Amino acid sequence: MKVGFTTSFPVEVVFAAGHTPVDMNNLFVLGDSLKLIEIAELDGYPRNVCSWIKGMYGVVSQAEIDSVIGIVGGDCSNTHSLMATLKDKGIDVFSFSFPYNKEKDLLKREIERLEYHFGVTSKQTYEAKAFLDNIRKKLIEADRLTWETGQITGAENHINLVCASDFNGDPVEYEKKIDELLLKAKERPADNKSLRMGFIGVPPIFTDLYDVLENCDIKIVFNEIQRQFAMPYLEKDIVDQYLKFTYPYSVFDRLKDINLNIEKRKIDGILNYTQAFCHRQIDAVLLKKYIEKPVLSIEGDQPDKTDARTILRLESFIDMLEY
Repeated sequence: MKVGFTTSFPVEVVFAAGHTPVDMNNLFVLGDSLKLIEIAELDGYPRNVCSWIKGMYGVVSQAEIDSVIGIVGGDCSNTHSLMATLKDKGIDVFSFSFPYNKEKDLLKREIERLEYHFGVTSKQTYEAKAFLDNIRKKLIEADRLTWETGQITGAENHINLVCASDFNGDPVEYEKKIDELLLKAKERPADNKSLRMGFIGVPPIFTDLYDVLENCDIKIVFNEIQRQFAMPYLEKDIVDQYLKFTYPYSVFDRLKDINLNIEKRKIDGILNYTQAFCHRQIDAVLLKKYIEKPVLSIEGDQPDKTDARTILRLESFIDMLEY
């Protein structure tokens, strides 16, 4: 059974149940994105709703998704309405919530509820976690080769970390790809570009942004949210693992992680991506206030190449950092 989901959650439970988890965001942005948005708009979704929400609606109708898990606490509030419209179309839906105040007992109960829904035991969940954590260790090494030696590009780092949300539905094949990347990377010379930047915010909807950044002769050495999808802390307790996952909680949790990595990775400037019509745009106020390096915020709406205005702003920001 294909189980779609709207953002990262304890995917170990779905693997333990023998099902295939599918991050619908990845299917959307890597597929015929504009067509998927059009499907939602033809069914009545407004134009001024986040493209990711509309894209996920389109994915369900095109990708033979059997069931959808909506993360209704800790992510986009539009997910509530997405789930309602999917349920109305006869799709099996199930909700999962991250507790706003990071209460361990509440998160533990949510994971247990998820296990009950899929008919798996805690032991089975931890067996799946142990298997996935071995892959996550390799992603930590790939991330190190991005910021420490430059042998893995920012684009490679981005795509492989973002796909760790569902391991492309097949952890065995996904692990093989990571192994191949690590082998190739270690044969490459070090690439220590002078200008080192961090990328924060949700993964971009622009299809060529990382190419644009590389062409500007800068190195992306930190992909904030993508790294979080890979669960980089390797906590033994699955509840602790998802309590350390910064994305669904306060912006202040994110800030601690961002500033720590700015220092560790010797970052010169920060690129903050925001999605049009997203509540996380408000977070930019605090991110700019408390991040210890210059920050440029850019906004995307539709899946397309980076527009000329955004490229001009990027170039001006880079010039400012260089001088």
